Amino acid sequence: MVNIPESDKKRIVIIGGGFAGLTLAQKCLKNDFQIVLIDKNNYHQFQPLFYQVAMCGLEPSSIAFPLRKMFQKKSNVFIRVTEVERIDVKAKQIHTTLGFVNYDFLVIATGADTNFYGNENIRKHAIPMKSVSEALSLRNSILEDYEKALTIPDFQARQEFLDIVIVGGGATGVEIAGALAEMKKYILPKDYPEMNVEEIDIYLIQSASRLLKTMSEKSSAKSEEFLQDFGVIIKKDVRVNDFDGSTVYMNNGETIPARKVIWAAGIKGNRIPGLPEEAKVKGGRIKVDNLNKVIGTNEVYAIGDVASMQTEALPYGHPQVAQVAIQQAKQLATNLKHLANNKPQKPFAYKDLGSMATIGRNRAVVDLPRFTFTGFFAWTVWLFVHLFQLIGVKNKIFVFINWIWNYFTYDQSLRLILTAEEKKNEPENPLSKED
Repeated sequence: MVNIPESDKKRIVIIGGGFAGLTLAQKCLKNDFQIVLIDKNNYHQFQPLFYQVAMCGLEPSSIAFPLRKMFQKKSNVFIRVTEVERIDVKAKQIHTTLGFVNYDFLVIATGADTNFYGNENIRKHAIPMKSVSEALSLRNSILEDYEKALTIPDFQARQEFLDIVIVGGGATGVEIAGALAEMKKYILPKDYPEMNVEEIDIYLIQSASRLLKTMSEKSSAKSEEFLQDFGVIIKKDVRVNDFDGSTVYMNNGETIPARKVIWAAGIKGNRIPGLPEEAKVKGGRIKVDNLNKVIGTNEVYAIGDVASMQTEALPYGHPQVAQVAIQQAKQLATNLKHLANNKPQKPFAYKDLGSMATIGRNRAVVDLPRFTFTGFFAWTVWLFVHLFQLIGVKNKIFVFINWIWNYFTYDQSLRLILTAEEKKNEPENPLSKED
């Protein structure tokens, strides 16, 4: 059993410290609950800015925040860093690598992970973008390959080290493509003066007929125009079938020599074993009712990307975006308080606040419920919305300073190849010791 003090308060166990789980924990602080927050990491990650870490624009610490610091002096919050292995809904327990935890209310907020659609080669060789560590891995891969490219005299052999393929034309794919194109234009000529940056091709491959297909047609067309102005090669209505680590294979017969494939083509929910069969739906998500209660269970809820609340208007559930997660968490916090006080609960109703994407300096697209705008003003709105969503005053200040510095200097100062050195198990040479 995990060491958590027993209490006469009802215990809410929250699995996941992302937007949904963190918001729920914060909103339940003033209620008469004992809160247990479980995550495999000891920090919250701000996913919308992962790509800026990968593109050397921000430090990882600027978009991550320690969970324990967030709940300092909160005596009713207990944080445990572990992985959940399964749920026992009958015994009202979750089983983790540290032991089991009892719950009165369980909230699954495990978010989503990259969906490789069963392609093992792509899973093995492509680079996803769902964590800070994966963003750092991408940064290392780009910089290491450009260092190697300088040593290769043959043009064809050099291409697979230079070219980059992005799969997926959603917000993540579009933002990565724009950031890479900016790096190619402004940064690489200064860092690698002996490299002909015109040899670098950036491909954006989208299986649909347009980019940003969940946004308006105006935003979609404008984002494509922005990327083409940057020199990004866009391929629509094309799927990537395979990737062997050096060549990308597409369903139209085309191939692209490239060692770096950034996979932003889809996500799947992080469902946990132990839930009823009727609660399992396509894409790794969990079927919930309009109160976010998991179908076929009692006192078990799911919110955020992993939850699928299916309605006539939304037969596949709500979009897997941060605003849905935050709004569901707020509503569930209110409902749990009402449930504890024998008051009626209120069904969840999503309020669409709009969507946005940035495509580099002074270029962005914003869709609001009633109108759409693009360009510099949209880019400014994108900056401030994301800045104020960051957790921690220090993080906000550091990110703002980085953005101001990058804007006026056309420079990114974090182009470091950082890898963990493996510990060698060789015996120590006694002759190497100093006398």
